[in-house]
Amino acid sequence: MNKTNALLKPLIVGLLVSMMGCNIAQDKNEETITSGTLRIAVDESYSLLMETQVFTYTHLNKYASISSQIAPERDVFTALLADSVQAAVVGRPLTDEELAFFKSKQRIPESILIARDGIALVVHPEHADSVIHLDKVKGIFTGTDSLWSQVQPGGSATKINVVFDNQGSCNARSLREKFGVETFPSWCFSEETTERVIDYVNTHPNAIGVISLSWISDAEDSTCAAYRKLIRPLGIVDSSNVIKPELARRPYQAYVFDGTYPLRRDVYYIRTGLRGTLGTGFANHLIGEKGQLIIHKMGMVAAKTPNRTVKIVDQ
Repeated sequence: MNKTNALLKPLIVGLLVSMMGCNIAQDKNEETITSGTLRIAVDESYSLLMETQVFTYTHLNKYASISSQIAPERDVFTALLADSVQAAVVGRPLTDEELAFFKSKQRIPESILIARDGIALVVHPEHADSVIHLDKVKGIFTGTDSLWSQVQPGGSATKINVVFDNQGSCNARSLREKFGVETFPSWCFSEETTERVIDYVNTHPNAIGVISLSWISDAEDSTCAAYRKLIRPLGIVDSSNVIKPELARRPYQAYVFDGTYPLRRDVYYIRTGLRGTLGTGFANHLIGEKGQLIIHKMGMVAAKTPNRTVKIVDQ
């Protein structure tokens, strides 16, 4: 399935037209910021986003070749440290230990913030209650609460099945760090891909799926729209919110932007290759106007919020 947003393509085509004639003649095999080859490893949470970004950049720069390896975040870092890829898109920056490793190899990597995302907890579309308190979410992942009757008023006495995309994904790591657990309880398991998580939740009314907001955030994309029909995101009540702490915040762009959605996280592009090569050029694209606009239009929060200037003329 081609997941590139069909309604983003007019925007991309416009960008291509505006760049026509601007490319300086060059050797297609030369390693520059707009030509050469780049291998990227991407956590599956951001595969839809990066498919669109790669499509855009390689069409703007005809001598640029970018190949993406989709994998759980844990495997992405393994590939990055093994130098089998030169860049990565993940949910955390490099640690001090990882930076020291690259320094020992006389490399100077960069962790570049490109977006803000959220973890969506999704249930069957006919689930009776679409709101849960953050304390109860913590109870599910720390092993305190395993029944729906324990986490939602009037819930059934059936066991909750929690399904991840992968135990090594950024979704799983983020929740372990959020709630301070090393391992999840026995009712948590993985289905290996986000699509399979969505399918599982759609066919198991007692399940909670853990997916990235980026898979259901684009209101104009037919792929995201199809997924949203299969599941229902839970709203989370977080008593620590200063304004309206009783209000359930759902995994929407606005609540990630204002910081009130509790399961939010940052998205990083990590570059380990030499400066002046394609990895740098692609980084410039991701944090530049075009890349940030794509992130914004796909329903995530751009690291640099796109601005629009409106000229008001007196009549």
